[in-house]
Amino acid sequence: MNFKALRVEETANGEFEKSIVERTLNDLPEGELVVRVHYSSLNFKDALSAHGNRGVTRKFPHTPGIDAAGEVVEDASGTYKAGDKVIITGYDLGMNTDGGLAEYIRIPASWAVALPEGISMRESMILGTAGLTAALCVQKLLNAGAKPEDGDVIVTGSTGGVGTVAIALLAKLGFKVTAATGKLEASQHLNDLGANCVIERDSLNEFSSKPMVKPQWAHGIDTLGGDYLFNVVKALQYGGSVAACGLAAAADFKANVFPFILRNVNLLGVDSVELPLATKADVWQKLASDFKLDGLGSMAEEISLEQVPQYLDRIFNGNALGRYLVKLN
Repeated sequence: MNFKALRVEETANGEFEKSIVERTLNDLPEGELVVRVHYSSLNFKDALSAHGNRGVTRKFPHTPGIDAAGEVVEDASGTYKAGDKVIITGYDLGMNTDGGLAEYIRIPASWAVALPEGISMRESMILGTAGLTAALCVQKLLNAGAKPEDGDVIVTGSTGGVGTVAIALLAKLGFKVTAATGKLEASQHLNDLGANCVIERDSLNEFSSKPMVKPQWAHGIDTLGGDYLFNVVKALQYGGSVAACGLAAAADFKANVFPFILRNVNLLGVDSVELPLATKADVWQKLASDFKLDGLGSMAEEISLEQVPQYLDRIFNGNALGRYLVKLN
């Protein structure tokens, strides 16, 4: 059986080329579970893989795609039966295991969760890893005691996948949201998602030379890392929390202990890759019920597999806006 897949190959001069090729099931890696992929989505990590980032993908040629939703073809483990609908996010999918930007994947059965009632395969990939991560961030804040009456929640990287879903989730739960972005031209889009206020991302850099600043936000969700993250920490109210889930800007930052020992703030780490499968299933159930977003079906731009290369370039160059849904079958 032949099927279409995105393939990234390294050229003799060390560059990376993306193309749509035909493959067979025999080309896929070992694993118990074969899934016919109906939908995938695009993420920053996919763009890094497609541009040869060895921290994401070590060997090429390779098929990126850290997200997939589809129907089970066969499962040697006996966990699923043919026709079952499943979601796969994280673990090694799309990193060093051929990923979801293909019409078929083969993976360990332990990477898949059953599609919960209340959400379609299409909707699950409008969310994808970004939506799962956003939900984990929101849940971390709630677990730390965050309440709408505490005050505004700042979301950095707000036009990205995690940021857009985080804004919509927080607004659904009654929080007021400040969106920090480097794309002020997208302000209306962020307001439509539920942001009450939009600020220039680099205004946070005004805090860089100070150990702490006047409290401005009750809580935060940070997707950028670097000094943006700690500048948010400096500006939290007493007892505030920030959930950190990304490093789009940088992996390190300059820190001091003052916000922690004088304002009792919390820095909360969020991982969506190696998260235990049962926890992933619980969060997906929440995204299909309590966290289900109104108008979810229209929150992403739908594209074909053939359009994926140009959209990965767009993401890599920092020109993405919101979520990109890839329809495969």
